[in-house]
Amino acid sequence: MERHPDYTRERVKQLGDRIKAKIYSATQKADRILVSPRVERISYAEAQKLKFKPAKLGDQFGPLWATYWFRVTATVPKEWAGRRVDFLWISWSEATLWRDGKVLQGLNWTHGERPDAIILPRARGGETIELQVEMACNQKFGQWHQKPFANVSPFVLDKCEIAAFDPAAWELYWDLWILQTLEAEMAKENATSDASWQGLLLAELNRFANTFDLEDRSTWKKSQAIPKKLYERHNATATHELSAIGHAHIDTAWLWPLAETHRKCERTFATQTRYMDEYPDFVFACSQAYQYQVIKDRNPDLYRRIKAKVKSGQFVPVGGTWIEPDCNIPSGESLVRQFLVGQTFFQREFGIRCKEFWNPDVFGYNGQLPQIMRLAGITRFLTQKLSWNRFNKPHHHTFNWQGIDGSEVLAHFPPADTYNAEANVAELRKNAKEYKDHDRGRHSLMLFGYGDGGGGPVKRMIESIRRAKDLQGLPRTKMRTSDEFFTLLEKDVIDRPRMIGELYFELHRGTYTTQAQTKRGNRKSEILLHDVEFLATLASLARAIGGGAQPGSSAAGDPGFAYPSNELDALWKLVLLNQFHDILPGSSITLVYEDAKRDYAEIERRGTALRDAALSALSSNGDAFSPVNTTGFARSEVAQTPDGKLAYVETPSYGIGRIDDAMDHVELMKTGNTIVLENAYLRATLSSDGRLISLIDNATGREAIAPGQAAGLKLYEDEPTAWDAWDVDPFHLETERDIEPATRMRVTQSSPLRREVSLDFEIGKKSKMKQTVRLDANARRLEFHCDVDWRERHQFLKAAFPVNVRAMNATCEMQFGNVERPTHYNTMHDLARYEVPMHKWADLSEHGFGVAILSESKYGFGTFGNMMRLSLLRSTKDPDQVADLGPQRFSYAIMPHAGGWREAGVVAEAMKFNVPILWARGTAPPRSFASTMDPNLVIDTIKRAEDGEGVIVRLYECHGARGVARLKLDAPFKRATLCNILEEPTGKAKSRDDGVEIAYTPYQIVTIRFH
Repeated sequence: MERHPDYTRERVKQLGDRIKAKIYSATQKADRILVSPRVERISYAEAQKLKFKPAKLGDQFGPLWATYWFRVTATVPKEWAGRRVDFLWISWSEATLWRDGKVLQGLNWTHGERPDAIILPRARGGETIELQVEMACNQKFGQWHQKPFANVSPFVLDKCEIAAFDPAAWELYWDLWILQTLEAEMAKENATSDASWQGLLLAELNRFANTFDLEDRSTWKKSQAIPKKLYERHNATATHELSAIGHAHIDTAWLWPLAETHRKCERTFATQTRYMDEYPDFVFACSQAYQYQVIKDRNPDLYRRIKAKVKSGQFVPVGGTWIEPDCNIPSGESLVRQFLVGQTFFQREFGIRCKEFWNPDVFGYNGQLPQIMRLAGITRFLTQKLSWNRFNKPHHHTFNWQGIDGSEVLAHFPPADTYNAEANVAELRKNAKEYKDHDRGRHSLMLFGYGDGGGGPVKRMIESIRRAKDLQGLPRTKMRTSDEFFTLLEKDVIDRPRMIGELYFELHRGTYTTQAQTKRGNRKSEILLHDVEFLATLASLARAIGGGAQPGSSAAGDPGFAYPSNELDALWKLVLLNQFHDILPGSSITLVYEDAKRDYAEIERRGTALRDAALSALSSNGDAFSPVNTTGFARSEVAQTPDGKLAYVETPSYGIGRIDDAMDHVELMKTGNTIVLENAYLRATLSSDGRLISLIDNATGREAIAPGQAAGLKLYEDEPTAWDAWDVDPFHLETERDIEPATRMRVTQSSPLRREVSLDFEIGKKSKMKQTVRLDANARRLEFHCDVDWRERHQFLKAAFPVNVRAMNATCEMQFGNVERPTHYNTMHDLARYEVPMHKWADLSEHGFGVAILSESKYGFGTFGNMMRLSLLRSTKDPDQVADLGPQRFSYAIMPHAGGWREAGVVAEAMKFNVPILWARGTAPPRSFASTMDPNLVIDTIKRAEDGEGVIVRLYECHGARGVARLKLDAPFKRATLCNILEEPTGKAKSRDDGVEIAYTPYQIVTIRFH
């Protein structure tokens, strides 16, 4: 007979659909359905106290984020004896199935694929089944994006029944589905190399359709032999090898609040552990120690199941961090703590250390991560996000990633270009077709399962991979753990290409700026906990150090002061939690930022109390105060005393100093429509419209502002073509305009130690700013302190500095180092970096002179030519309708300097700008607890060791230099040990008198434990 391929394909597909309908051909409606009143997210135990009323199919529920509990009673028909019985539920929402007080699994109809749960593996017939369903009125991605009809809720109870499972129909359906979709995919690709195999598939599937009779079971076994024979057609000897691992990628918060994430974890993990019982070869990877902790705290029974599956090798902890953090904005120390807290958790709970950093959905990766990973015992890295690059796609899927210090890790980008693969035929073939390193190796990894909103793999995906195996036309596919895959990859790909430095993400650049209050809360929290750790360490060592270390000559501090380990651990975990890659970048809904605001307020309250307690322990009686410096740089500057007065202070590195007479003063002169502020280092001229028209470095006489131009505030249209909160598109730079001139300029501080000029601005249509320009005695920076009532929509506010400097690259601070970015658009790689992340400073220097911009809470930056732009505020509407609206406070500064940024001490100046002087009661000779005379080394962190044994001092090399330095510690110690960031010994430090000798290399991170 003549055949038409399209008719045959459609015939086979429809036959498959009819077979699928047989899987649950026998169903039984529930005897009784009861529902609770609308409640919050409550526990199972609390739900048992609720009053229930009858419910029926078709009932509507809501609103968004509401919860309802259902009690379901059903009777198994006697004729189902010996058969498997499943529960079927559709409410167009997320839901959790409970039985006898234990969570069974999640139920979700978002994709039409998880309405079922096994209730009885083998029924007796006649049993009564009692179940409970916790219904969450939200979709996998929060709210419904399709607008429902007026007065109609999208959350409707459409199905609640039990069904007898037909295993023969199940097996036959999936056998047919894989082969049918494989043939169709090859036909769509028009792959001539597969034409013979494709033709055979189509012919045999047609023969199956001719042989099979859906209603005559006697034909099923004979017909099924046809697809079984096709599965014996294997690949050639050399073919692409695909490792597959289940994955859910549960965003710890995004389009839902943290509290819903807790339930997402419960639903997802319960489901996946059940699938592990059903499929012994199924493996599932889960990162983020925080999510494990959530289950441990709220559902001990499920946590025991997870631990058992970890032991069996099916539930695979990966990543080694507390959460999957943003890697642009957190400080270097924060990233260290992500690994320290995460690896400690996995070691304590499961007896394992993760060997891979698992962070597939993050908006760029700074160049210090390879070293931080190595120091945490991690040698492998997995992501895929850079496949989204708009300008330049990555050249490789497998390569060595080398950090700025030279440390290397093995990196792999799954060629499916997703961490939510569905494991269908198209994606399986894509892994092999799109892999960019066939000339070097044969192995790649596929992460499959519904993610972002959790859920993980469904049975369809597992059945697909089970059948793929070595089927001709598909890569040779096998379920493997992460460790098994990377071990294969290490052996397979020996001649690896090398990528050096940051992995810049050419998209989502707006995340350096969106949700300004959250970013400021992060910076202030990092600094606060840094200060608490140092001061508490010093206070706890007061007896060993002796009275001279404290301000009061008559006191030896508080010999009973206990280092607040537990409190610091809790606060650090809050900071780390809010560094999740959809919280800190600013890409979540309003509820998430309400939670973040609460968390940062708690960190400030509790952290400040801990800091004040440590300062009190270091204080003595008396009315005088001594300044306390919590940075690794000596300081000579103006500070505000506890009684609100200004004083000039001299403080050593990590030490206690004294109030002194300033050798400098600030002058203020009004000339025409300008005001001039001047000290020994700087002469700044402000015009009446509020712009900085001149800034002279007095030491060199150089003008920092480009001739005929002025520094000031600029507005830009901010309507990205997609991803509102995430993106700022390049054309926004074409819409630059000055804000309106200042409506008022006045002198608000007039002291020889500090002069301030305040300016009032009206910005855009509705916003207002009070900006205070400050110059202190002996200061090398001119500061701008801003209070804004921000009411704009889709506008971008920046501070623009046209500087009198020419250079091909600008330098930006990053975690434990710096990175250079081009100031031109010569190539597409250059153009892609029109907006980049920075930390506390960015600098543009030519030989002999430069200008640095300092920031206390802003992270977005860009330089084109001589124009340096610091990003201040955005005003996006999606996904948070009120993002950034309301009061905002921030500060920045400009610092002209002779020489380059290294010689000028920009690193130290930015640190001083960010970290305020503190005060302890009493007076004593100045004394430094920790110091080094080498300007290349920054003493970043001083804390008690996690196990309580000794003091940890962490330093990093900041200039790209190498040498030998002496670290002096003003406390008795018996020995010093070099450590990794997990505080495990790696070697003996070379002791010298009251310190240690440190040999360092460019951008090296050094951790020392003093015993």
